[in-house]
Amino acid sequence: MPFGPEIWVRGPVVGEGDASSAERQAAPEQQATPQQFSWVNVHGGAGATTLATLFGGADVGQRWPDPSRGEPATLLLVARTHAAGLTGVSQTLDLFRRGEQPTGLQIGAVVLVADAPGRLPRELQQRIKILGSAVAVHRVPWIAAWRTGAKLDGSIPRELLSLARLVGHSVQ
Repeated sequence: MPFGPEIWVRGPVVGEGDASSAERQAAPEQQATPQQFSWVNVHGGAGATTLATLFGGADVGQRWPDPSRGEPATLLLVARTHAAGLTGVSQTLDLFRRGEQPTGLQIGAVVLVADAPGRLPRELQQRIKILGSAVAVHRVPWIAAWRTGAKLDGSIPRELLSLARLVGHSVQ
């Protein structure tokens, strides 16, 4: 039997017989249950330590987490938005596509940290769009205060609220 092209589906798929859009809109928003993640740098200096400090979870640097040591098996892959960072994400996703990752590990999302203030070049935006077709992508904007060593115990910037919900961080 012939097979079609390989595709990855992300997010919930709504089919016939599911709740109507009016019912979904009327349902109260539920607080996310905290889930533990391992923050994995796809390359050096990606920002996993900063994000783990802000949101919690295990900062495993550039290595695979070891669930037998209690490290979470769900990964948040962290990379900068420059070409080398996006290439690293693509290569890591390809390892998972081929099934060459360590047993039991799964990707929760990709977290892209701005490598500079301002807009990204079109080429990089297109690469991020392609990544987003395969996996959930969360963007972290340039936050100048982090660069100057501002404490990370303050309020979460508005641009990070969806990431905060993903990791179950309480959002006020």
